[in-house]
Parts: sequence; C-alpha cells; structure tokens
Amino acid sequence: MSQAAAKDNCPRTPRELVAELDRYIVGQAEAKRAVAIAVRNRWRHQQLPEEIRSDVAPKNILMIGSTGVGKTEIARRLAKLTTAPFVKVEATKYTEVGYYGRDVESMIRELLDQAIALVKSELRKEVEAEARRRTEARLLDLLCPRPPHYSTTRTSPASEHPVDHEGGETSYERSREKLAQLLAAGKLDERTVEITTEQRATPVVMGGMGLENMDVDFQGMLEKLVPKSRVKREMTVTQARKVLFEQESDALLDSEKVNQLAIELAENQGIIFIDEIDKVIASESRGADVSRQGVQRDLLPIVEGTTVQTKQGAVRTDHILFIAAGAFHKNQPSDLMPELQGRFPIRVELKDLGAAEFVRILTEPRNSLTRQYQALLATEGVQLSFTPEAIEKLAELAFRVNQTTQNIGARRLYTVLEHLLEELSFAAPEMEDGKIEITPEYVTQRLQLVVADEDLSRFIL
Repeated sequence: MSQAAAKDNCPRTPRELVAELDRYIVGQAEAKRAVAIAVRNRWRHQQLPEEIRSDVAPKNILMIGSTGVGKTEIARRLAKLTTAPFVKVEATKYTEVGYYGRDVESMIRELLDQAIALVKSELRKEVEAEARRRTEARLLDLLCPRPPHYSTTRTSPASEHPVDHEGGETSYERSREKLAQLLAAGKLDERTVEITTEQRATPVVMGGMGLENMDVDFQGMLEKLVPKSRVKREMTVTQARKVLFEQESDALLDSEKVNQLAIELAENQGIIFIDEIDKVIASESRGADVSRQGVQRDLLPIVEGTTVQTKQGAVRTDHILFIAAGAFHKNQPSDLMPELQGRFPIRVELKDLGAAEFVRILTEPRNSLTRQYQALLATEGVQLSFTPEAIEKLAELAFRVNQTTQNIGARRLYTVLEHLLEELSFAAPEMEDGKIEITPEYVTQRLQLVVADEDLSRFIL
C-alpha cells in the first residue's frame, strides 16, 4: 500500500480519539492516551512490511482502578469510535478446562460473532438495492398472489371452443401495478400479511458440557442434524418489510466471503476487554482453585497468541488487543502469574473521582445523567432543569456517601439522582405545572436525611 493510499484510509489520530473520548468520559487522561495509542498502533501494524509485521505484537493494557471510574466505558467507547469488533467479558465466569463452566476460548468465538455482524452490516450496503427490490416483489406476491398459470388458449370442459384467458392475466397485471404504487407510497403499511420465518433449534446435550465447548466438527454435525423449523407469522407490511429485507440480504451474501473477512477483521482489529482480572488471582485457601489460577493458565496462551478453532474457521489471537481491568483492592498486579503479567506491558492507574469530577460528569458529557432525566420527563410534558448550585450539591452528597460507605465511583450518581427524582417521576403524569427547577434546597430536602444516616444510606444509596 502506498503512503498516499494509507493516509486516505488512516483512522483518527490519538489526539482525535482522546478528544472524542473526552466528550463522553470525564478525566482519566492517562488511560485515554494509552488506549488511543494502542488503537493507532493497530493501523501502523497494517502498514508495516510483511517481513517485520508478524514480529510486532500489540501492547496489551492493564487498567487499575476502583469500580465506577470509567475503565469499561473507555474500552466500550473506543470500540464504537473505531468500529472494531469488541467483546467485554468477566474473568470470573470462566473455569479451568475440564470443569463445568465456560472455557476461555469462548471469548474468541464471541469476538468472531461480533466481527461477522460488522462485516454483514458493511456488505449489506452493496446488495441493499437488489435486496429492497426483491423485498418489494415478495410483499406484492403476499398482497396480490399470482393466479394459477393458464395458457392463453384453453378448451372449456363444456365446449370444444378455446377460451381466451389473456384478459384475466392483463387484469392481474393492472391490479399488481396499482398495488405496487400504493405500496411505494406507504398506503399499505398497516395491511396484515403472513410470512414464513425459519429458525434452527439448539441441540440439547445431556451432561454438564455446553454446546460451545464441543469439538467444532461435532458441533457442526449436530446443527446439521437438527431440522429448521418453519413458523408462519402474521404481521403488518411495515414489520414484514424488515424481516424480508433481512432474509433477502442474507441470501445475496456469500457466507464464505463473510466468514473470511470476519476472521481477518477479528484477528487484526478485535478488542477484548477482560474485566475483574484481579478476581482470578489464586486465594490462600487450599484445594482446587479452578476459577482462579486455572483460568490464568488457560488465559495465558490466548493472550500470548494461539489458534482457536471455530465453526467459521481458525482464528489466530496473536494480534488481538486485550485490555484487562481490575480494582486490585485486596491484591496487586504482581500477584498474577509472571507470564501473564508480561503480556500486559502497559499499565495505567485510573484515579478515584471527587466532587469536582462528579460536577463535570453531571454536566459535560453529551448524554449526561441530568440530560437523560430531562429527556425522560419531557415525554410527560415536564420541563426539568437543574441550577448550577443544585448540581454542586448533588456532587458533594454523592462524594460524601462514597467516602462514608462503599466507594462505587460515578455509579453513585445513578442512585443519588434516582432517589432525588423518585417522587417527581411518580407524579409526573398528573402534574399540571410542567416546569420544575431542581434547587439546592430541594436536593437537601430529598437527600439530607438519607445521607446523614449512614446505616440507612448503605441500603438506599
């Protein structure tokens, strides 16, 4: 690829990515810079000569910070900005191979499923025109079924003279043409039609082993043995158009091409976010620790680079970007297996949020919590507003509760705001005065008693 062509296909720069993340997430500049550079390096990797590209591995990231400081949101927003396949998994749901539970390879299969969805969405744009034409034709067939085929001349049973059916065919074509015009104008959208949908039942396997843990060939054989069930459903033309469009789009796509492109996308652009990585550190208790140390051992080859077999083909994990995160309250990153530590060379520590950050979280992001509640109550005709002093009071109370009880970071704002607006949300449909202003006095009246009673705030806030 020439440098000019590479520049044309170049994604956002790290500075641009950080600026986009700033629109949704407050603070944590160090973590934002780290993930932005890691994503940019994915593009740089694709521009390298073939002889060096295979030796350049992604620099995986370990985020350290309390709950509610933005670890998951940074990774999720980053994946949306880069349109990369993204999977968030909880490290605690995996167990060592051979035990009941999910194996770590299932995260790669989930990533491939996401990649397939992205590839299909992109390829559907190429066949959209033809798919829509076929969809409209099928809707016309449902609204105006084609009569049985007759030849233009046929002998009548009661007479030896031929009967001309050309007039009937012409009448049908005229009716079909009129319906096509009405359908295009949207005047038939509320008509009811009956369509057939297909779905394949999931094979039921006796024992503790799930379908995803089976050998890939055996899994595919089982799926072929289970017949597809055809279900007839009645729905409006509007609803049927969406279902038929999906069916026609999938029929026009080459499944082999989709799988191949999806595997390439997952291998080169995939991002896996492993949350609660600190919870798989081995405990001091004796006995089998299949959900901790065993998971680390199974996770190591996935992060180092291996080949995972899936129904769609083999997926190499060498260049998938792994972002791990954990609070590490009771232990340290050094308590992880040394080999696993080495696969996460970039470590960033996210800072706890204070009252000042809470004020920014309530006001700055595009879809901040205050704007969400304003939009919700606007559906009832209630115009909700917050004074700057009320915002500061809310932030102060939320920070105080975090300090005196369990620190759950920005998630505390959800519970504080929900309790603050509970009475208003309940009475909104019957309110005559549609304008409500939240003042510091209102905040104090609704929350002061709960915040002051530490025992009570443990249950409510």
